[in-house]
This record gives sequence, structure tokens and C-alpha cells, in this order.
Amino acid sequence: MTDSTLNFAGKDYPVRQGSVGPEVVDIRKLYANTGMFTYDPGFTSTASCESGLTYIDGDAGVLLHRGYPIDQLAEQSSFMEVAYLLLNHELPSKAELEKFTYTISRHTMLHEQLATFYRGFRRDAHPMAIMCGVVGALSAFYHDSTDISDPHQRMVASHRLIAKMPTIAAMAYKYSIGQPFLYPDNSLSYTGNFLRMTFGVPAEAYEVDPVIESAMDKIFILHADHEQNASTSTVRLAGSSGANPFACIAAGIACLWGPAHGGANEAALNMLREIGRPERIPEYIARAKDKNDPFRLMGFGHRVYKNFDPRAKVLSKAATEVLDKLGISDPVLDTARELEQIALKDDYFAEKKLYPNVDFYSGVILSAIGFPTTMFTVLFALARTVGWVAQWNEMISDPDQKIGRPRQLYTGPTQRDYVAVDKR
Repeated sequence: MTDSTLNFAGKDYPVRQGSVGPEVVDIRKLYANTGMFTYDPGFTSTASCESGLTYIDGDAGVLLHRGYPIDQLAEQSSFMEVAYLLLNHELPSKAELEKFTYTISRHTMLHEQLATFYRGFRRDAHPMAIMCGVVGALSAFYHDSTDISDPHQRMVASHRLIAKMPTIAAMAYKYSIGQPFLYPDNSLSYTGNFLRMTFGVPAEAYEVDPVIESAMDKIFILHADHEQNASTSTVRLAGSSGANPFACIAAGIACLWGPAHGGANEAALNMLREIGRPERIPEYIARAKDKNDPFRLMGFGHRVYKNFDPRAKVLSKAATEVLDKLGISDPVLDTARELEQIALKDDYFAEKKLYPNVDFYSGVILSAIGFPTTMFTVLFALARTVGWVAQWNEMISDPDQKIGRPRQLYTGPTQRDYVAVDKR
């Protein structure tokens, strides 16, 4: 909807209003009208697309998926329901959920030749390196779902990616520790199946702990989508060129690997390990407050949320349930609990709104369950695949979509003539 205009250099530019959120100035004709571009490093003030999937109000601490608050989805829904919601605009009926879950379960197997593909990696390869390679290679095995002009093939590719990602992730973990791969058990839930493939062994029966399964399902829901972040924007940019869906998701995984993005929960846990034990917390709190000290509290505050991260509230409760259930005696986890309480009560952190974020709690939970830190970003990628494919589908379906082509502020040399090498 266009309600008003903004006049710049004698030309009017429409001001558009979404269903919720700030107004947006449509500057698509700015260059044609004025010969000028905008300069916006990091695109922090630029809307690169229209989207109906996710809305964030960082000041109010709000995260909505298709209009539903994230805390309601995490507490009352399941990851399969959220996946359906993101892909299909609405929450499913019971029959629709059963059909969708069945469809996903029938795509969990990997082509057997991919097991050989895994063995091409070094034994100590980072699981995210394996994820990048294997997901990108899926297009070499599933040719019947790479035609992006066919809506049916797009949906088949989406289902395959959502279904196979837990299998790919579990196999990456198994390969890193030298254990045999486990085939999926489609009688289990999406999350339960992943836990079994990750921690089960062929010689023993694996019982899925409902508390652990519930916590993992919440982690998956809370990481399913998060608007136009770096990796999602990467998926859209790759998709805008017409690349196949498997290549697009592999591009998203590569971007997610960065420590400033998907690696934040690993950094938070490493910080807790550096602190080591609860009695050392005051020392590190003092260091965090010292502007001249390079130490920073990881897992606190958020670039988008200027209030409490709504996802953190859900995982705070889940973390307590997991730690109580497992009865783990670990100085690092004791440090996490104590640091959380101190930070929530300290005026310094309250004034700067440095509340524990989703990375702080997810790192604690995943460590307690038994995941090494190298798997943290893999789990993030597993969950975010749902959002990536939903965003990719939305982009491909948009008739106004153009190939991404950001401009630049050039600061290099002006034109100059070539000088022969013997005269330089």
C-alpha cells in the first residue's frame, strides 16, 4: 500500500506500508531519476524484498512467523507444524499435518552412494565443511527436482531438503567420531529420529528421552527462520540467479558457518569454559565492564533485539528442564546458571539491555545433551533449512524478482593508461 511520497531532488518516491512495521521508501527509480545510488553497508537500512514469512520488532522483543508469536509456537506447536506453516502460509489441520509428516518421513533416506562421498573427507573435517559439500552435491543425485520453473519440483526439493538434513547432519557427526551411520527410523518423530541417528549405535536399542526430544524440538523451532539475516539473504541472492535449490541451501550453510552468525552459540560456550567455574564470574563481569579490556560476554545482547530475545525466554525454561533431567554436575553448566542470574540482576546489564540471548541457552542445552561445539552450527543449519526453503520458494514465486546486483561506492584509482613492464 502506498500512502504518501518522499520528495528528493525534485522527484517523488512512494512510501509503502507493510502489514506491520516501519514504512519503506521505494527507491527503485532513484538512479534513473537522479543518477545516484544509496550507500548502505550491511544493508541495515535496506529492504531487499517483500516477504510474508517472518516479522521482527527488535525494540519490543517480538518475533512472528506468519503472524504467530514465536513463544506460542515453541510452547504449543511442533517443528513439523512450524515447517508446514512457513511453507504453506497457515497452520495445518490434523489431517494436513499427518500427511506432511508422512511425506517428510519418506524422504529421510540418502542415496547410498553419498556414504562414499562422506569417506572422501578427512576424518577430522569440521562437520560444517561436510554439510556444505554434501548438501551441494545433492543436485548430482536428485535431478528430478532441480527445475525451478516447476512448482511441483520446487516443493519436492523443499521436502527433500527438510527431510534429509537431519540424516546428513547425523552422518557428519558419526563420521567425525568414527562410528557407523544409522539409517533413519521413520516410526520416530522428526526430532526423535535425528537424536537416534546421532547418538544411537547399531548394537543397542536407543530410547528417545522425551525431555531431550522436547528441548531439541524447541531449539529447531526457535531457529527455523529469522527474517532477512545474512544466510537467508545469501540463499535468496543465490536463488535470484536461477541456481538449483540444493546449491542455494549449500550457499546458506556456508554463510551460516561464520562465527558472527551461526557460530555465536559455540562462542558463548567457549566463553563459559574460559570462565571455568562460578567463583570466577565476578572477575569476568568486571572485565566485561572495562572498556579497555578485550573480553566480551558472548551470548548476551543481540544486534536485532534491543529488548529480551523472545527465543531466549523459551530456552531458559528448557535449559532448566534438561539440566534437572540429566542431573549433570559440570562446572561450566553451573557457571552458566550463575552467570545468567547475576546478569539478569546487574544494573549494568539491564541499562545496556544485555540480556542472555538464544545462543547462550542453546549452547548450554546442546552441551548438556552431549553435542560437541563443532556440531552447534550444524544443528542451526538443520533447523534453518526450513526457513531457507520457504524464503527461496517465496522468492521464486515472485514475478517481480530480479537477479541480485548490489551497487558500490567506488574508491579506487580513476582511469589510467597501461605502462609497459620495462618502463615501470
